[in-house]
Amino acid sequence: MDNITLFIDQLMRYPYLQNAMAAAVLVGVICGVIGCYIILRGMALMGDAISHAVLPGVVIAYMIGASFFIGAVITGVLTALAIGYISQNSRIKEDSAIGIMFTAMFALGIVMITGLQGTSVDLWHILFGNVLAVSKVDLWITLGIGIFVLIAVIIFYRPLLLSTFDETMAKSSGLPVKFIHYMLMLLLSLVTVASLQTVGIVLVVAMLITPGATAYLLTDRFPVMLILSALIGVISAVAGLFFSVIYDVASGASIVLVASVLFILALFFSPKQGIIPKLFRKPVYDS
Repeated sequence: MDNITLFIDQLMRYPYLQNAMAAAVLVGVICGVIGCYIILRGMALMGDAISHAVLPGVVIAYMIGASFFIGAVITGVLTALAIGYISQNSRIKEDSAIGIMFTAMFALGIVMITGLQGTSVDLWHILFGNVLAVSKVDLWITLGIGIFVLIAVIIFYRPLLLSTFDETMAKSSGLPVKFIHYMLMLLLSLVTVASLQTVGIVLVVAMLITPGATAYLLTDRFPVMLILSALIGVISAVAGLFFSVIYDVASGASIVLVASVLFILALFFSPKQGIIPKLFRKPVYDS
């Protein structure tokens, strides 16, 4: 209880901690929402690809003095387009194209960072995140991205839903399935960019997948899954930030570990899908 009181006291007193909390909550919500679509579409590897592929854009943006948010979005979208182009115009399947592109882009980013050694700016925090270093400007950008992503999901809710669950019917209904796919890639890139400062490139895929996967184990209804996933993302963000401040450990890793613990609890104790409840159910045999 003393730790909770101490954390609340620090939260009330320090603006940097307030910025960190607001950014972490925003990231938890938007990662949770977009993550549901990523999971149901079987695009977890694409999320991993885009999260790693933004690194060169961040470095280039720093080199030319631009916002790293802009550089990250551009390289994220270009990578998504390149993956689609390779898979559609060659014998290479999409999963192989993803593996090629994201490792190439990530390696390029690492090489560029090492080439900047000796400069006054350390870009390694982009890899692992540091939510406690979120500035007011970062917070406003994250808020803007969050609002845009949530509005886009609300406006395109039905087309996204239909193309996610039944792509054939979506095509026959006249929906622009390819446009919807690339729009989702854009939203994924934006969410990745918004999460850079909070959990970093290496861990952002965990926040995209784990809350959604946890919610998927807890409900069979998609609207409920969206809400639960966002809620789990928020709980992970707040609890992770608490442990980071109280025990002086890495903030991004703490947030991801809390999300992972929640997933494990759902995996074992979910009323319908949990492993333990299934063990106690008596098998029903036909007479």
